[in-house]
Amino acid sequence: MSQSYRWVETPPAQFTSRGGRYMGHRKNFRKPRSWKHTEAITRAQLKQMRDEFWDTALHYGGQKEIWDALRAAAGAEINLAQLIVDSAGIIVQSEDLSTCYDERGAKYDLPTYVLSEPTNIKED
Repeated sequence: MSQSYRWVETPPAQFTSRGGRYMGHRKNFRKPRSWKHTEAITRAQLKQMRDEFWDTALHYGGQKEIWDALRAAAGAEINLAQLIVDSAGIIVQSEDLSTCYDERGAKYDLPTYVLSEPTNIKED
């Protein structure tokens, strides 16, 4: 019985074996550690920052479908986020979803502000 693999152009080293084949490694992730913005911002400002990032994310490279899945995962509870990431075939490099790869090896970097709220957020 043969085992099938999917080819990845430039995957992270821990996800490959000889020949650079994707080995189906699944990494669980968690919510990012708390962080502090340089100055207190409102929820409206945070939303604007997030919207600007997602509106321009495709210009960083990668596939639209993966960016859409990452956006959905970033806004979801952790269990649903894990399901979204797994279903889209996204390879999570970091422990908090901030660095991911698709099955073709394209890298997706997510800033902390799209994954969680700062500790110094102020009400609108």
